[in-house]
Amino acid sequence: MGARVGDEPVLPDGPSYKIPESVLVVIHTAALDVLLIRRAIDAPDGQPFWQSVTGSKDSPQEDWRDTAVREVWEETGICAHASGCTLRDWGLENVYDIYPQWLHRYAPGVRRNTEHLFSLQVPAIQPVVLSPCEHTAWAWWPWCEAADRCFSPSNAEAILLLPQFASP
Repeated sequence: MGARVGDEPVLPDGPSYKIPESVLVVIHTAALDVLLIRRAIDAPDGQPFWQSVTGSKDSPQEDWRDTAVREVWEETGICAHASGCTLRDWGLENVYDIYPQWLHRYAPGVRRNTEHLFSLQVPAIQPVVLSPCEHTAWAWWPWCEAADRCFSPSNAEAILLLPQFASP
């Protein structure tokens, strides 16, 4: 065990693990065209891995909304605070088993992730700036087609719920 400072143990330096709390942000236009980005790594079945913006909290204290805004910026270059953009917290969460190939990113014994859902309505289809180490392509599709292209069942389900959460 590490040294103690006051009543708090000081843990030795070790690996940095992902926090099993993440956001899913469905980015869309008023016409319900949905942005999907393709992961640099294909899905376990070898198919292209298309998804909405996702990402984990940087700290357990990070607000869900702050995580969503940060992840949208990091993964697409879209500013959620820009004029004409509306970020909506759906008040919904998915809890799912972490895919085995990604368990090494989490602390030992962590097997499930909690994903908080948001949508970001943008004023128009716009170009995207990707981080090439994470994603290799982007495309806008009508919402039903976008849902069909998603690898993740929870992502596809969120896109199918989009008409209930988008503004008229």
